[in-house]
Amino acid sequence: MTDPSFSKLTEFLKKVPAIYGAIGSGKGEDGRWWVKFSIDINHPLAWHTVQEFGHVLNYLSLDNRLPTSFQPVSPPPYMNGGPDDFLSWVIEGHDPNFGPDDCAEWLLGRLPKPVDDESQWIDSDD
Repeated sequence: MTDPSFSKLTEFLKKVPAIYGAIGSGKGEDGRWWVKFSIDINHPLAWHTVQEFGHVLNYLSLDNRLPTSFQPVSPPPYMNGGPDDFLSWVIEGHDPNFGPDDCAEWLLGRLPKPVDDESQWIDSDD
């Protein structure tokens, strides 16, 4: 069963053009949480997606960083058939007082708008 506290964040992630497939989520006993998903590395906006998420979730401000991290996760390379099938990405929440809804709000406020409009992700230099 899906935890309803993740619905706002997972619904947002489903709209991001380069994200595809199932979105997993969970919480630890200490209140920390995670959301795991795949980015189509062949999608023209894959690198934009990684950069935007990395900026907002890892390093939005030098002085006041969010209690989150965004990073790739993978099984050992010798066990998989390549990055297309097994490379995943995870957003981790490190503070129980900053939940998935808070994360969704930060992403909604800082990623291209509307997030599902691919033309909004590309700047004039692309």
